[in-house]
Amino acid sequence: MEPILKIRNLSIDYKVNNGTLRACDNVSLDIYKGDIVGIIGESGSGKSTLASGILKTIKSPGEISEGQIIYCDKEDKEIDLLKLTEEEYAKYRWSNITTVFQAAQNVLNPTLKIKEHFLETAWAHNNKLTKHEILDKTKELLKNVRLEERVLDSYPHQLSGGMKQRTIIALSLLLSPDILILDEPTTALDVITQWYIMDILRKVHEEMGITMIFLTHDVSVIGSIVDRLGVMYAGELVEYGMVEDIFKKPTHPYTYGLMHAIPSLHDDVSKRKAIPGYPPNLLELPDSCRFAPRCYLYKDGICDGDSKKTDKLYTSGPDQLTRCYMWEKVNKICR
Repeated sequence: MEPILKIRNLSIDYKVNNGTLRACDNVSLDIYKGDIVGIIGESGSGKSTLASGILKTIKSPGEISEGQIIYCDKEDKEIDLLKLTEEEYAKYRWSNITTVFQAAQNVLNPTLKIKEHFLETAWAHNNKLTKHEILDKTKELLKNVRLEERVLDSYPHQLSGGMKQRTIIALSLLLSPDILILDEPTTALDVITQWYIMDILRKVHEEMGITMIFLTHDVSVIGSIVDRLGVMYAGELVEYGMVEDIFKKPTHPYTYGLMHAIPSLHDDVSKRKAIPGYPPNLLELPDSCRFAPRCYLYKDGICDGDSKKTDKLYTSGPDQLTRCYMWEKVNKICR
C-alpha cells in the first residue's frame, strides 16, 4: 500500500507575547491510500494545528517553520504542498484535499439556501459545470448522507445540528476529493447522532474509497471506524500504528493512560483511572520527557525521562511506532 500523504518533520510555531509556542513539533507520519486514520489527544495536543498545516490554513501569528507535506496525486506524482504558492495550493484544496472543521455547521451562510452553497462551491473550482450537473451530483451525495432532496430548498436555520453536519459532509465530497480531514465532526451532537454520523462516514468510505483523517479527543468514538491511530501529546506524535495494536498493546504511557481511562461494560469501572496532572505549558516545557511529570514509569524511578531520547520514534511492533524508549515496560508496569 502506497502513502497518499507523507508528512515529514512538520513544525508549526505561534509568536506570542511570552515567546514562541510550538503547537506542532517535528511530526512525521504516512497516511495510506484508502485508510481511515484517527488522530487523538487532549485539547491543545496539536491535532487541529496539524490539520491546518496540511491544509495550509495557518494564519498569523502562526507559521509553518519547517517540514514537508508530500501529496501523491492520482498519477502518483509527488507534490510538496508547502512549496506551493497560495494560488497553486488553491487548486488542490477542496478538489483533492478537503475538510469538515470542528463545529462545521456554523460555516453555512444563513442567507443562502443549501443548494446555493453547493452551486457556489462547485463553480468556484470549475465554472464549466452546469447547474443541472451540480444538482444531480448534490442529490446523490445528500442521499449518501441520508438527507432528502427537500433540504436543498432549506435555509441552514431550518435544519437540525445533525442535518447541518451531514450537509457539510456532503458538501466536502462534492468535487470527489482523495483526502477528507474531519476535525471533531461529532462535537456538540448528542450520542445517538454521533453514532449516526459515524455510520454514514463508514458507508461513504466503503463506497467511495476516500482516505480520511479523523481528529478527536474522544477515543471511544473512533475505535470502531479507523484503520490506524496516531496519538498526540504536547505537540508531538507519541505513538502511531494499527488501531487494534494501539488499543490492545499501547507502547507509550500516555496512550496506555488514555486506553485505560475509557469506561467499559466488561470490567469493574472503579478500576478505570484518569491520567494524573495536566499537559505542560508549551511555553515552559520540562527539561525531561514531556510526559514525565504524569508518567508512572518516571515517578517510580524506572525511567529517567531523558528528553534527548524522546527526540525520535522507536519501532515497538511490526507496524507500530512510539516515542517512549522504555516501551517494553509500559504494559508490564503501568497501572
